[in-house]
Amino acid sequence: MRAVSEQEIRASFVNCSKGEAKRLAVPRDLRVTPWDDLDFLGWRDPAAPDRSYLVTERDDRLVGVTLRLSAPQRGIQRSMCSLCLTVHSGNGVALMAARKAGQAGRDNNSVGLYICTDLDCSLYVRGRKSPEPGGRIEESLTVEEQVERTRTNLFTFVDKVVDA
Repeated sequence: MRAVSEQEIRASFVNCSKGEAKRLAVPRDLRVTPWDDLDFLGWRDPAAPDRSYLVTERDDRLVGVTLRLSAPQRGIQRSMCSLCLTVHSGNGVALMAARKAGQAGRDNNSVGLYICTDLDCSLYVRGRKSPEPGGRIEESLTVEEQVERTRTNLFTFVDKVVDA
């Protein structure tokens, strides 16, 4: 992913109002972000634990999506992220729902996906961040193929949000 500015991030959101995008919490120091290792910039809102955001490049434009985390589920031992296929225990994976863009979103339609709660999928796939032991399943795919699969899963989700 290319480096992006706070203004570009705020302008990229497709499923919230411009006022909401203007008020949301953006990561403070974008200069230290490992852009070359990211398929999307994802972060949690420190002031609202049930809110997360992701921004990615899709068809040569930035697309930002606001997400809501479901309530933590009790008794779940291990869950797998639908984007990067990393396994986490406890609440390391959560169902995140995105309101659809346009009229569909205004009609309260949404789409959900199980995602790593820290939104570090790109770093897990590339081996830049280690999940707990056993969190990455040994695969015959190359890292590049795993990255491509993660991007495909990401774009499928983003397309469902954008297509109203």
